[in-house]
Amino acid sequence: MRLWSLHPRYLDPQGLVALWREGLLARHVLHGLTKGYRNHPQLDRFKAHATPQLAIDAYLWAVQQQATERGYRFDSSKLGPASAVAPIAVTSGQMAYEWEHLLRKLQARNPALWEQWRHTTDPQCHPMLQPCPGPIANWERPEP
Repeated sequence: MRLWSLHPRYLDPQGLVALWREGLLARHVLHGLTKGYRNHPQLDRFKAHATPQLAIDAYLWAVQQQATERGYRFDSSKLGPASAVAPIAVTSGQMAYEWEHLLRKLQARNPALWEQWRHTTDPQCHPMLQPCPGPIANWERPEP
C-alpha cells in the first residue's frame, strides 16, 4: 500500500489508479470494514488524525478531483461527503524520499512523464497534507 504524500498530479495513469484503489482499501480499514491491512504503517498518520475517517475521505477527494481533471471517472459515491479537515503533517525528508521513489518508477514505466518531472526540485505535497521539516517517516523501508 502506498498512500503518496506527493500531489496526485505527478502520478502516471497506473499510479493514479493504484492510489485510488489503495486509498479505498485504506478507507475500508479506517471504517472497520475489513480485517486485512489494519496495522499497515501507511495508515498511521490517518489513525493519528482527530477524525481519521474524514481525513481519508478528504485525501481521496483530492485524488478523485485529479482523476476528473484527467477525464477519468472514479466513483465518488464510494466516499463520504467532502469536508474540510485539519491537514496532516508530512516531513521534508518523507517528501524527498517519495519524490525519488516516484521518479524511479516513472523512469521505468513512463519516460515521457519522467522527463516532464525529473528537474522538479520542490514537488508539491498532497492537498490534504502540510509540509514541515523532518526526516523520512519511521514506517518507510528505504531501498539501498
